Amino acid sequence: MEPKVTHPDGLALPRGHNSLTHGVPRAVPGSVHALALGGGYAVGPRDGRIVYFGRNRPLVHVCVGEDDQQVSRRHGELIHRQGRWWLRNTGRRPIRLPGAQWLFTQQDPIPLAEGYTPLLVPGSRDREHLLEIYVTGHDSGPPRSRHGVDTDPPRRYALTPDEKLVLVVLGGGYLSREPNPKPLTWKETALRLAALQPDAGWTAKKVERRVSTVRDRLSRRGVPGLTREEVGEPLGNALNDNLLRELVQSTALTPKDLDLLRGSP
Repeated sequence: MEPKVTHPDGLALPRGHNSLTHGVPRAVPGSVHALALGGGYAVGPRDGRIVYFGRNRPLVHVCVGEDDQQVSRRHGELIHRQGRWWLRNTGRRPIRLPGAQWLFTQQDPIPLAEGYTPLLVPGSRDREHLLEIYVTGHDSGPPRSRHGVDTDPPRRYALTPDEKLVLVVLGGGYLSREPNPKPLTWKETALRLAALQPDAGWTAKKVERRVSTVRDRLSRRGVPGLTREEVGEPLGNALNDNLLRELVQSTALTPKDLDLLRGSP
């Protein structure tokens, strides 16, 4: 039997409520707002409180993917304990977080940071259902306009010439605007590198070592989704996919780097 939906002091957010990207009204620090297409819910902090979300509107505080049977009736929950809100997946399909991080069912809950966090619940026929979360801090409020402020530069990562060449070959599809790019295999990458640099001794193991060195370096700098422990099983291409997307978004790799494939640098 499903537990009852309670919290009489919570506040229902109506369908059509403004996106939480605009911030939330002044609220007790540690309060949580959760919003989906059909409305949402806000409640203050208290240990043991749980906010449920999923497809079955009568059994959840926030209804997500009401017409999509790929979304579980109770797909997840926000739990307040130890002064923080934690996200748990109780559904059949994983929940996607920022930074290409996935939370699977039966994994330990993860803590939510103060401020805005968008979650995506995968559905049928490539649909994705957005669930916006906002945890208020002591200085939370609507974001201030910054029209005249200088643009923050992207985070940059230094790469050696060898590392850059390997990554451009490994992730050429990410730089050439393929619709669903995937990393090459170690073997495919080594074969293409050997064609570019016949005397460099490229092998699948050498390629793997170069890429692993870059992943480890970025992981130590706080980039998420680059370790087996973070991503979980099945691993597939996830580690290299996350690495390449981070390097492209940070402009450490750009389409101009494809010029390296026309010959040895």
